[in-house]
Amino acid sequence: MDELRPNLPPKPPLKFDDFAKLDLRVARVLECREHPNADKLLVLKVDLGVEHRQICVGLKHHYNPHDLLGKLVVVVTNMEPRSMRGEPSQGLLLTAKEPQPGGGVMERIVIISPSAEVAVGSTVS
Repeated sequence: MDELRPNLPPKPPLKFDDFAKLDLRVARVLECREHPNADKLLVLKVDLGVEHRQICVGLKHHYNPHDLLGKLVVVVTNMEPRSMRGEPSQGLLLTAKEPQPGGGVMERIVIISPSAEVAVGSTVS
């Protein structure tokens, strides 16, 4: 497959201290369901080792909820909680976005996951 390179300008430089503020952790998806009041959202329950959290993600058109069960994912755990269409979201799931060949409308979204089995709650740096 030819490598696709998004033609996006880089964001401004970030100081290491700013990056260090992010709390990135490995989590395992325990539950995944479609959001009852949103066309694009899935609602995930994830295990972070010391606690379980709910996270809403805009992946409904990209993933079948059943396919995410048991998957290891990377989560930003120190995001401020927010409500997404009436459901609490307590973190941010990391993904990669790839444009469609030929300028298609829907991009490909891939969940960032460890390349090997690692304990839930492990830090990512």
